[in-house]
Amino acid sequence: MAPDDVHEYMGLVQLFLHFRWTWVGIFTLDIPVGERFLQGFVPLLSQSSICIAFIAKLRTLAYIDTLTESLYRNLGIISAVVQIKTKVLIVYGGPLALNLLNFYFNMVLKSPMGKVWIVTTHWEFNIPSSQIYEDIQTFHGMLSFTVHSKEPLGFQTFLQTINPFWAKEDGFIQDFWEQAFKCSLKSLSLQEGGETQKLCSGDEKLETLPGPLFEMSMSGHSYNIYNAAQAVARALYMMYEESISKYRSRVAGGRAVFPNLGYMYHQGYEPGPSEVHEKMHSGGERPRQVEEGETELDHFLKSVSFNNSAGETIQFGENQELTAGFDVTNWVIFPNQSYVRVKVGRWKTEGPIEERLTLQDENIVWNQNFNQVVPVSVCNGDCSPGYNKRKREGEPFCCYDCIPCPEGKISEQKNMDTCSECSEDYYSNENQDQCIPKLTTYLSYHEPLGITLALSSVAFALITAFVIRTFTKNWETPIVKANNRSLTYTLLVSLLLCFLCSLLFIGQPRKLTCLLRQMAFGIVFAVAVSSVLAKTLNVVLAFMATRPDSRMRKWMGKKLTSLVVLSCSSVQAGICALWLSTSPPHPDTDKHALKGKIILECNEGSASIFYCVLGYMGFLAVVSFLVAYLVRKLPDSFNEGKFITFSMLVFCSVWLSFIPTYLSTKGKYTAAVEIFSILSSSAGLLFCIFCPKCYIIVFRPGMNKKQVIRRME
Repeated sequence: MAPDDVHEYMGLVQLFLHFRWTWVGIFTLDIPVGERFLQGFVPLLSQSSICIAFIAKLRTLAYIDTLTESLYRNLGIISAVVQIKTKVLIVYGGPLALNLLNFYFNMVLKSPMGKVWIVTTHWEFNIPSSQIYEDIQTFHGMLSFTVHSKEPLGFQTFLQTINPFWAKEDGFIQDFWEQAFKCSLKSLSLQEGGETQKLCSGDEKLETLPGPLFEMSMSGHSYNIYNAAQAVARALYMMYEESISKYRSRVAGGRAVFPNLGYMYHQGYEPGPSEVHEKMHSGGERPRQVEEGETELDHFLKSVSFNNSAGETIQFGENQELTAGFDVTNWVIFPNQSYVRVKVGRWKTEGPIEERLTLQDENIVWNQNFNQVVPVSVCNGDCSPGYNKRKREGEPFCCYDCIPCPEGKISEQKNMDTCSECSEDYYSNENQDQCIPKLTTYLSYHEPLGITLALSSVAFALITAFVIRTFTKNWETPIVKANNRSLTYTLLVSLLLCFLCSLLFIGQPRKLTCLLRQMAFGIVFAVAVSSVLAKTLNVVLAFMATRPDSRMRKWMGKKLTSLVVLSCSSVQAGICALWLSTSPPHPDTDKHALKGKIILECNEGSASIFYCVLGYMGFLAVVSFLVAYLVRKLPDSFNEGKFITFSMLVFCSVWLSFIPTYLSTKGKYTAAVEIFSILSSSAGLLFCIFCPKCYIIVFRPGMNKKQVIRRME
C-alpha cells in the first residue's frame, strides 16, 4: 500500500532540481536502514548533478555505556557541519533523528538554524507527547514527502463522535484517551506526588488536543489502511461473484459444484493454489493461471480498481504497489510549538519524469531567515554570461571558479562549462557574452586620415608641377643649365609621380591597385634616387675634369646621366618583373590582426621580394648619400653637393624609421605609414634640392646671370 522508496528518492531529486538546489547536506542515523537509504539515494543525486556537502551519521543514545562517546561524536559532527554554508538539509531517520538534531542545535549550540529541512515519509508520525513543549522553531518551514492522503467523506464527523465507551473491546482508544486527556476511565487513581487523577467524562473533544499530539486530518498511513481494507473487501467480493457464476454454469452443465469461496473465506479458510487447481480439474474446467507463491486473493487484488469515498481512483501498478504517490507537505510551526501541515504539491509515481512533480510555490512558507524568498543552496554563485566554470581541485563538481572567456570566445548563458568560439567574421563583445559582426576597414577617402594624406599628395604634386613650370619658363637661364636640364626634369617628373603614386594606397584594395602600388612606388623611386646619384656623380666629374685635356670630360653630360639612371632603374624593374611573375600582390583580408575588424588589404605576395625592392632602393640612397657627402665641400656657386647630402640624409632617415614602424602597425595604418614615408622622403628631395634654386629664380633673378655665377665660383 506504500510506494517503493525509490519513487520517493526520485521525487526528492526533482524537488531539488525544481528549486535549483545543487548543494545539500544529509543527516541519517548510523544504523543499517540509514546505510540502505544512502546507497539508494546518493547515486540519484550524482546523476542529476546535485552535490553533497556532507553526510552526517548520527549515533543513537540507546545504550548507557556508549552515551558519552555518542554525545561527543554527534557534537563534533554538528560543530563541523554548521560551518558548511549549504541551505538545504535532508533528514532520514524519523522523529528520532529530528529530536537529536533539535537537541544539539537548540540545547547545546544555542543556535537555531535558518535552513530548509527536508524529511522523508518516516516523519509521518506525530511528535511524541514528551516532546511537544520543546522548542521546534528550528524546523519551521520544513518540507516533507508524505504518503498521499485525502480525507474521506464523513471523516471529521467520525472524529467528533468518537467516544471511549462505544468500543469496549478497543483497548487502544481507551488507553489513548486516558493519556491524551490525562484522566481515568475506570476509577479515581493517584498520580505520582499523591494527586488524585480525574475521571474521564467521555465528552472530551479530540479537536481540543494540541496538533503535535493529535491531528484532526487523516495521515497518509491511515489513508492507505482505509484503502487497503476496501481493496481486500472488493477482491473478496469479486472472488465470491466468480464462484457463484461458475457454480451456476456447472449446475446447468451437469458438472461438479465449485465450493463457495466466499463462505470459506468468511470461515477463515483459504485454499492454496494446489487445492484450487485440484478442485477445478475435478469439475473438468481449465484452472485459473496462478503464479508460484500467489494466492487466489492476490490475483484478484491485482485487478482491483475502484473509487473511494474521497473521490479518488485506487488501483495498483505493474509492481503490485499503490500508484497514489506522495504529497509534498509544508510544516508551519508557531511560537507556541503548535503546527499545521499544508499540502503544497504532489509527486506521482507514473508518467513522464518531468511532469510528475507539481508544486504551488506561492503557498510555501519558508523559514523566517529567508524572508519568504526562495532559498538558494549552491556551492558558489552562478557564473554570469561571459564566464565559464573551472572545477576546484579536491572539491565536489558543483564547486567551481568562474573564469572569463578568452578573447574571441563567448558564453551566452549562465553556468556554461566551456566558452564557444566566434566565427571568423564575428568577434566577442567587451562582456564576452555575444558575437558581433566585424566591421571592414581600410584607408578610405571618406575618413580624416585618408582625406589628409590625399590632400597632402595632391598639394606636393602641385608644388612639384610649379617647380617644373618655373624651370620650364627659365629654361635658358644659367642656373637651369648648370644643373643639367634633362636630369633635372627627370628628377622632377619622378618626384611628381612619387607624390601621385601614394594615391594608389588610399581606397578599397582592388586587383589593379594592388598590382600597381608597390611596383610603381619601387620603380619611380628608383628613377628618382638614381637621378640624384647621377647629379652627384656629375658634380664629382665636373671638378675632376678641370683640365682641358682631361679624359673625364668625355664622361660628363647626357651619356653618363642616362647610363646611371637607366641601369639603376632597370635593376629595380627586373626585381618587380620577377615579383609579378612569381608571387604578385593581390587583394586579401585579415580577420585576426585587429579585434572587431576585417582588414581589407593588399597581400604583398612575396614578402622577401618586397623587402628586396626596399633594400635596393635603400642601397641606391646610401650610395648617393656617401658620394654627396664626399663632394659636399667642393666649391660650387650654389653648393649643390651640400644640398644633395642633406636631401639624402632626410631620405635615408625616413626609410630607416619606416621599416620598424611598418612592421608594428596593423590595418589601414600600415598603408598610412607607407604613404607618409613616400611623401616625406619625396618632399625632402624636392625642397632640399630645388628650393634654393627656385628662390633665386623667383625672388633673386639678379643672381641668375652668368657673370654673377662666375664671380661666385
